[in-house]
Amino acid sequence: MTVKVCGLKEADNIAGVASLGVDMLGFIFYEKSPRYCKPARISAVGSQTKVGVFVNASFDEITDRVSVCGLDAVQLHGDESPDLCRRLAARRLVVIKALPVSSACDLRKAEAYSASVDYILFDTRCEGYGGSGRSFDHSILLGYASPTPFLLSGGLRPESVDSIRDFMRIAPPTFAGVDLNSGFETAPGLKNIAALQTFIATLRNL
Repeated sequence: MTVKVCGLKEADNIAGVASLGVDMLGFIFYEKSPRYCKPARISAVGSQTKVGVFVNASFDEITDRVSVCGLDAVQLHGDESPDLCRRLAARRLVVIKALPVSSACDLRKAEAYSASVDYILFDTRCEGYGGSGRSFDHSILLGYASPTPFLLSGGLRPESVDSIRDFMRIAPPTFAGVDLNSGFETAPGLKNIAALQTFIATLRNL
């Protein structure tokens, strides 16, 4: 199972999360977010996939940050088009498109991105952009029929292990992993390393 930890912003905390052997580390480059990360702070990253999170940024803005920070992947959390996703994929970047979910109807939006991204990330629908820290009914995703792998996000926290275990038993085969953020924080952008370590170890043994 792929484990992505997102919303990192302080060098020592980034290094601590990286030491847990997660697969992807996410850095938010949306200045309105309390988890906005200054580019210089991602130098603590080791071999993990470095994911830059953007909201309605232009192609040039994204590719400039990719070059400056040595990003391996981009996660798009706004109203970005499939065409922009394709252009970024052509740069040999892993492309993740975040889509908000509140009902089965929302799954249809994934079809437009199926051929242009590497992952769909399903998050809880909320006002504005970015995560809300709230969960959604994971059973909605049982109707997901796209061949594109997806990541589960939205309000995951240490006590979510049982719900993830239950979901894994019935999930579509394209379920690829989880995205962890505010549910594992002591403050915005600061992750609880011990809580993450315990949770990830449990996940890997499900």
